[in-house]
Formats: sequence, C-alpha cells, structure tokens
Amino acid sequence: MEISQNTTLPPEYAGLTFEKVWATIQETGRQLKETDRQLKEQRQETDRQLKEQRQETDRQLKEQFRETERLMRQNEKMMSDLGRKFGKIIEHMFIPNLKEKFNVMGHEFGKASSNVFIENKEHNIYAEVDVFLENGDRALAVEVKTQANIYDVREHVKRMEKLRQYFDLHHDKRKLYGAMAAAVIPGNVHDYALKQGFYVVTQSGDNVSIEKPAGEPRAW
Repeated sequence: MEISQNTTLPPEYAGLTFEKVWATIQETGRQLKETDRQLKEQRQETDRQLKEQRQETDRQLKEQFRETERLMRQNEKMMSDLGRKFGKIIEHMFIPNLKEKFNVMGHEFGKASSNVFIENKEHNIYAEVDVFLENGDRALAVEVKTQANIYDVREHVKRMEKLRQYFDLHHDKRKLYGAMAAAVIPGNVHDYALKQGFYVVTQSGDNVSIEKPAGEPRAW
C-alpha cells in the first residue's frame, strides 16, 4: 500500500483550515439536500396536476415538468462537482488532520494513505478504502462521504470483513478498526454507525470531532 502524506496545499486552498472547509462542505451538503427535497416535492405536485388538468393546462404543466427535470439534473451535477472537490480536500487537508486527531486519542498511527485498493482474484476479494491509517499493531479504514446513509454504513461493514480476510491471507495479524466520516450525516445513520462499532467523524461547532462508540470500538 502506497503511503501518501503530502500536506502541501495547492494555491487555491491557501488560507483555508480543515475546520473551515469541513464546515463549508457540511453546509453546502445540507443546502443541496434541501434543494433536492424541494425539487422532488415540486415534481410530485406537477405529476398530480398533470392528472387533473387537460389540453392547454397540460401543455403548460409539461413545460413546468421539463423545467423541474432540468433543475434536478443541475442539482445532481452540483452534487457530483461537490464530490470531486471534496476528494481534493480529502487528499490535501483531511488525511493529515485526521491522523493527528486519532493519534490524540492514543492510536499513534504513523502512516496515512488515500484511495487504497486491495484485491485477491483467487479469493474474489476487492475493496477500496478512502483513508487508511496504520501502525505496527493496528489499522483503521475510514469511509468518507459528502452525505452518508444506512446503505453506506452497511457497505463499510462488508468492506471491513473483506479487509480482515485479505489481512489473514497475508498473515497480517493487526487489529482492524473502522470509521465513518461525512459532511452531512442524519441522526439515524450516525447512531447506526456507532452501533456497528465504528468511530464517527462529524462537524461539532467550529471543530471536527471524532465520536467513539459505546464500550470499545469493534475490531475486525
């Protein structure tokens, strides 16, 4: 696994702090989520009116429907663009800061990698890890999302199981831990992630915080 610890920011990120960027992404994610909700409601209302109206009104409503479709595609593009920008921020700002914050909790991770891909064709093991922190006796796989949902948490559980299988095949006995990080994470998703034994990385006021699950974090 290649290790990436480059902390030099491109010129366009000059003056930014990890907390400011994370807070901005969180707020942008919330706004996009609200816009998406409003557009879906508008589309449902348009569908309802289409069923009730006829002739000229139908034509006008169809035009409105097409405009709603256009706005939804525009919103999807904004979400996609946000995801790409978030990826750059992860690479240049998130990884070194995240390692530092976990080390404050006593993990002492010496290496940090991004976009780590593992594969073992013989045993059909394929997995990609957004952020991978490691030292001599433990490792931590972080899944990073702009907006997290229950499905993302479940997929991360499967990812951890694959990583454990891969480590065992390579006689790597280190303990594996997992974490979910998201700019926007609904309460039910937050609680579900903790119940799965994951650390949860969220925005708290002006700072990024790491919440530990009740008891000991799950080790794979």
